[in-house]
Amino acid sequence: MKISLNWLKRYIDLPESPKEIADSLTLLGFEVDDMESTGLPQLENVIVGEVLGRQQHPNADKLGVCRVALGDAIGEKTIVCGASNYKVGDRVPVAIPGAVLPGGFKIKRSKLRGVESDGMMCSGKEIGAGEDAAGLLILEGRPELGIPINAVLTESDTVFNLEVTPNRPDCLSHLGIARELAASYQRELSYPAVDNLPAPGDRPLGEEIFKSASVECEEDCPLYRATVIKGVKIGPSPAWMQDLLSSIGLRPINNVVDVTNYVLHECGNPLHAFDARDIKGSKIMVRNAREDEKVVTLDDEERTLSSRMVVIADDERALAVAGVMGGQNSEVKEDTKDLVLEVAYFNPTTIRWVSKTLGLSSDSSYRFERGVDPSSLRFATDRAVQLILETAGGTVCGPEHVAGSEPMVEKEIELSTDWVRVKAGFEISDEEIRDSLERLDMVISEESDGDWLVNIPSYRGDLDRPIDLLEEVLRIYGTDKIPSGAVVATATGENDNPITEFSRRAANYLVGQHFNEVVNYTLRSEGEQQNWSESVSRMALGLKNPISEDQTQLRHSLLPGILESLRLNQSRKTGATRFFELGRVFREVKGKVVEMISVAFAECSLGRPRSWKLREADDFFTAKNRATLLAGFAGIDIGRFKVTQIVDDSTAWQEGQAAVIDDPRAGILAEFGLMNLERIKALDIEGDIVAGSFSILPERLKAAKRVQFQPFSLFPPTAKDLALVVDQSELANDVVRSIEKIAQKATQGTFAMESIYVFDIYEGEELPAGKKSVAVSMVFRSSERTLKDKEVNTALEKIQNVIREKTAFEIRD
Repeated sequence: MKISLNWLKRYIDLPESPKEIADSLTLLGFEVDDMESTGLPQLENVIVGEVLGRQQHPNADKLGVCRVALGDAIGEKTIVCGASNYKVGDRVPVAIPGAVLPGGFKIKRSKLRGVESDGMMCSGKEIGAGEDAAGLLILEGRPELGIPINAVLTESDTVFNLEVTPNRPDCLSHLGIARELAASYQRELSYPAVDNLPAPGDRPLGEEIFKSASVECEEDCPLYRATVIKGVKIGPSPAWMQDLLSSIGLRPINNVVDVTNYVLHECGNPLHAFDARDIKGSKIMVRNAREDEKVVTLDDEERTLSSRMVVIADDERALAVAGVMGGQNSEVKEDTKDLVLEVAYFNPTTIRWVSKTLGLSSDSSYRFERGVDPSSLRFATDRAVQLILETAGGTVCGPEHVAGSEPMVEKEIELSTDWVRVKAGFEISDEEIRDSLERLDMVISEESDGDWLVNIPSYRGDLDRPIDLLEEVLRIYGTDKIPSGAVVATATGENDNPITEFSRRAANYLVGQHFNEVVNYTLRSEGEQQNWSESVSRMALGLKNPISEDQTQLRHSLLPGILESLRLNQSRKTGATRFFELGRVFREVKGKVVEMISVAFAECSLGRPRSWKLREADDFFTAKNRATLLAGFAGIDIGRFKVTQIVDDSTAWQEGQAAVIDDPRAGILAEFGLMNLERIKALDIEGDIVAGSFSILPERLKAAKRVQFQPFSLFPPTAKDLALVVDQSELANDVVRSIEKIAQKATQGTFAMESIYVFDIYEGEELPAGKKSVAVSMVFRSSERTLKDKEVNTALEKIQNVIREKTAFEIRD
């Protein structure tokens, strides 16, 4: 939100520098993203001159040769000029040789079409004093010749770009911020005076212009006020108002519209002015829209509404999307004579939903969806009426048109000063606590031995509990004044929370493998979910009241979000090809939705830099290995679970090149392999994607064992190879695990099989139909001595005998 320093000074004395004010705002809880200085920059050799005469340039139809007086010190100069909006006697800014204008443009003596020019007469844009570049800047008041232009055009401003948290809608205005600064600096706050308006009973009747206002959906619009002003004259707003609106990035339109924008940013109350002649039946109704009702909003877009939305309507049609944006069919025009001025309080939840659903956001909806103070509507109305009468003329008419009633917003909070000191952690007196609260317009209505009853202002809807008041006391007392103290912490030496430990180890591993972490929304679109897996339950994971169409479902996998990040990085050519995410996913198990801890990763084969030597790309086995390691961080050995090859081309995985481990009883789900090539292409992602994920129920997470050093053997190993004929459906991993168990018993007490790995898989004519050969290499080693061939051969023979007797495997000669 943009806040103008000049605007703030209309309500509070601020002699401090912009930097000091920015620091104060930050300490009050409003982060200042940046500060922008507006107005004329400091310019050397740019002075006031007067046009003494003008002649046509002999060689150019659009140029004039002017005699310009620049004061006694410089005298008269000849300047060639292409502007035409000036006359003899006008005083204008003149840049003489040696001047450097904004943008680095240097002025020097030069020839223009054969005529020497001793400088340049300037437009407002050329010296940074406005956006008008069509002609020279004509100086008013006939300033002294030869004086620096900075001495004439002194008006400047500083605009703060603030971050206002969603719980502080009372500070989405200049008065709101001024109120905070007044509390911080202990200064008086001057509210705009609105006491010169005629009382409602003294106003002439305007029933011939507007008859009534009513509310049909009081839950969505508890209070609505409409005021009639007749006989206005539409024209430009005053220069001071235009300057203030322009300083915060608003384009001045006309006096009436500018007043509504001005009051919005002054008080935080959205208002809207209707052309009274466009209100059919001279009545306004706040009602729910009809299904598929249409309205063209002020941004020139036709909006199709639903019956859950709220509109401002007359007898025939919708005039505005309530709380969001007005319609073109009743906007203020150049020939508007009579106005109906609207101010209302809308349910924040309703406005938030409508704004998100329509994809339509405005300054009004931004405030309504956070909560406007309903007690401020009368003041905002009077302030806007006052300014309209001052800038556009007219007469305010009666009667008052008020529909609904003001919601009860008064609150009282019990507070103990002893409790404040305990929670604050330092000594702060009752007087200092009282002073901090009262500076924020809070009133202590009852007190007894340090127990207070604090009345909360209507505009502070964010204050509900004693802890909220503690934060307010510390803000105003000054967080920079809190005394320092020693931090006392007890180290237990125990493992961290299992979820935290798992997340940390998984992230450290993947970062070490050159993956970049991403963070995506937990809510995803229904179409994305179904595209990922047709088995995902739309009903189970769908939200009853989604806030937008692209966030209707709880995510069941992290991979769609990772693919979205991958596509974005490809489109922007960042060169990043590896991504991972840690987060929560949701599954339906036996009719119940369960929440799981998940980690997922994906890598694209494209993006590898050119190299003198090509590296082998990641494949199914790389993904499986990574998933296995990630499961190990959760204390799970997924080698013990059944691996199912994916043979369905309707999934997000490539048929025959991906696998899944799904064990609801153990509470785990792992997927890994090559992603479906057609679906990846449909997502506008180039290259092959190797990915994987591991998910586990939080209660099944085990504390990861700390890695301890194991002494390595100083003696050489002995390797033995073994080839087995097995069914083609047998997984090589299952074969390896069977041999491991057999070898453990065969070498018990003497030495151990240190490792085993598959080095060959063969399917060919020499083998029976439906069979394959799995060749493994077994490495034996003793930690105490060098092994002898005889004892290793004996162990190998035992292993082979057990394989023949107790397994379906055949030993291949």
